[in-house]
Amino acid sequence: MKPCQAPPPPTADFSAVALLIALLALIIASFAALPLQWGALFSSDSLRSGMEFLRGFAPPELAWPFLLKIAIGTLETLSMSALGTGIALLLGIALALPASGRFGRAARAVIRLQLNVLRSIPELVWAAILLIAAGLGPFAGTLALAAHTTGVLGRLFADALENLPPAPEATLRINGAAPITAFFYATLPQVLPQMLSYTLYRWENNIRAAAILGVVGAGGLGQMLKYHLSLFQMQQAASVIIAMLLMVGAVDAISFQLRRMMTR
Repeated sequence: MKPCQAPPPPTADFSAVALLIALLALIIASFAALPLQWGALFSSDSLRSGMEFLRGFAPPELAWPFLLKIAIGTLETLSMSALGTGIALLLGIALALPASGRFGRAARAVIRLQLNVLRSIPELVWAAILLIAAGLGPFAGTLALAAHTTGVLGRLFADALENLPPAPEATLRINGAAPITAFFYATLPQVLPQMLSYTLYRWENNIRAAAILGVVGAGGLGQMLKYHLSLFQMQQAASVIIAMLLMVGAVDAISFQLRRMMTR
């Protein structure tokens, strides 16, 4: 009986080491190139002016008419994020099919290029562009969220479809099932929990983005925050900021529980 031999030691991956060295060099060069004024940031004058600014937020405005306006703005922000994410879910699924190579390499390259363009432009830029066509208000913000999120979800869905094992769908196709039937019975059940998890995560991000899009006039809590800050109404702005924090925290908790339920 031959003695057990230890497996050979793993070979060194010099490409990974070179990448880490390059990243470290980039970080060092960034600190050296950027004019970071750490002394001015932590000076006594800067700290004193910062504390005076923060004291202006206390106490938050708690009058009932103003809280009602915040509730309406919160519902508007939630509606923008939910509708934008829902539109992006449908468009992302439709674009993920050709982007995953199911309709040939040419269609895959063209659709992936479109998805890259959609997700490379931030929501704020999309909102600034769409405000010209859609006007001020939540409609432009909803379209901006839908445009950016379509690019993100389409790319994630396409990668998920490409990474699936092809055997279940191929087995149904060999046994005479139509392509659409094989997709719905073999491929979609495997990838659907992952797609829903991605969608919920993007909804969380869109809640935060929708709260900021109001800065460019896209409605919701962000528009209220910009209005009160521009008038130096700090106590009202504090109430809006607290509403944003509570809304984002509640949505994060709900989305986390839903994702755990689906992954189980």
